[in-house]
Amino acid sequence: MWITFFLVTIFCFSMSQAVADYCENVLQECLKRPTAWTRCYEDKIMTCKPRGRFMAGIRQLKVDSLQEVDVSPTHEHRVHIPSSALQRSRGNVPEVEVLVVASVINSSHFKLSPRSKGRQIQFHRREGTVFRGSVLSVKAGTLSVNNLQQPIKLIFRHDKEVENGTCVFWAESAMGNGTGYWSTEGCETSNTGNEFICSCNHLSFFAVLVNPQLSVSKSHSETLSYITYIGSALSVVFTFISLIIYICLHRRRPEKTTNLHMQLTGAMLCLHLSFLLSCFSAWLLNEDSPVCLVLGLILHWSLLATFSWTALEGFHLYLLLSRVFNITFRKYLLKLSLVGWGFPTLVAVICAISGVYGKYTLHMRDAKLSNTTAHICWMNSEFPKKHLITSFITTVAFPSLVVLFNACVMGLVVFKLWGIRRGSGGFGSNTGWKKTNKNKGWNLWKDSVKVLGLSLVLGLPWGLTSITYVSLPGIYVFTIFNSCQGIFMFLWSLALTRKPQSNNNSSTDTCQKKLTTSLNNS
Repeated sequence: MWITFFLVTIFCFSMSQAVADYCENVLQECLKRPTAWTRCYEDKIMTCKPRGRFMAGIRQLKVDSLQEVDVSPTHEHRVHIPSSALQRSRGNVPEVEVLVVASVINSSHFKLSPRSKGRQIQFHRREGTVFRGSVLSVKAGTLSVNNLQQPIKLIFRHDKEVENGTCVFWAESAMGNGTGYWSTEGCETSNTGNEFICSCNHLSFFAVLVNPQLSVSKSHSETLSYITYIGSALSVVFTFISLIIYICLHRRRPEKTTNLHMQLTGAMLCLHLSFLLSCFSAWLLNEDSPVCLVLGLILHWSLLATFSWTALEGFHLYLLLSRVFNITFRKYLLKLSLVGWGFPTLVAVICAISGVYGKYTLHMRDAKLSNTTAHICWMNSEFPKKHLITSFITTVAFPSLVVLFNACVMGLVVFKLWGIRRGSGGFGSNTGWKKTNKNKGWNLWKDSVKVLGLSLVLGLPWGLTSITYVSLPGIYVFTIFNSCQGIFMFLWSLALTRKPQSNNNSSTDTCQKKLTTSLNNS
């Protein structure tokens, strides 16, 4: 009786150990440990027993260390290990053959540690979403492999799902609690269009980090297109009316600020008109059509001119504030015109000579992963990569610098307004609170409207580009504000037709009067 019970116990224990030693069960067994499970996994995956010939997501090979080897744990992942790495992994063991194990693990098992705030700064740490939630583990031989002269190549197929990715490996934190972070140290990334190729100088747990993309359904995409076309069409009408208003104002009361508004409105009129023509012409014209090339040039030129005059608006406002509203440069408006119209013309001519312009095809993927395309006469989507820097500088870097500069000028305006209201008892003063409470609210409302109007004139809504990457409402806000620029400029031109009321209050100094007048005309 006791002998039978003893034999059954031994048999059950041996069976449980055998089940635990299967490669499919290694991950779950190691995750139960309170310490870093990755070390346990690397040790046990090399000694586990395969259950059957093929294992899902795990590939074991006994290879010759004198030859390079390719291992594919899945059809989406492949590892190329050079012979130098295999020879180093076996150390001084006389046996030539080396065991290589490649496996795919779900990224949810990797817990991120908080960023270090002390002396240990993680320079190579990267944040992002693990592509397809897959981590590729590579282990060879009995020794750790680092600082290889000939790197290991890890291939992640993506089939054009994402455009940009960064190769990283898992670095354990010093706390020893199983947490860590993704690091780019020792890894380089290349993208062939269908595959991410990671070249790393060591063996570890590898992944590709991508930024989470915001999916837009087909219905939202069509709605945004309608908003863009209708907003641009209205902007063409209202910028034309605004241009007439500014011309009349300039004839009646010639001022430098009105002239700048007139130039900016003209550039904005060209921008929205050329945008509509480029969109509709791209549907009808062939890729090599000269008309599409010309429309692409005009659209690029109009965009550069709009941002140039937006920057000059901010520069002019800065001079008004810093020089106490006394600008006495010789031929001031002529110099501004040379910059506002000359710079865009020079850049557009250089780009035209380089053959940059043509039909641009935008490939989009909606929430149901169905591909759609949109066309516009812009910069040719097939031009060589050496011209990409031209597109980045003129359509990303330059507008970003303009928005940043004008945002600083806007901050200076708010600071000046705050100082004036505070000094005159409008803000922050406890004197005569009951009498000035109503005036304070009215002044706050007027200043808020002025700041909002100036923000639109200075092109600050273009800074809303950043919110388009994180939320669908952000895309709608950006589209509405920037497609309806002409409407906002029209409202601002109407506000300028009203004569600023003279303020006879003795407590208001000359600087305050000039600032108020300047803001009414800016």
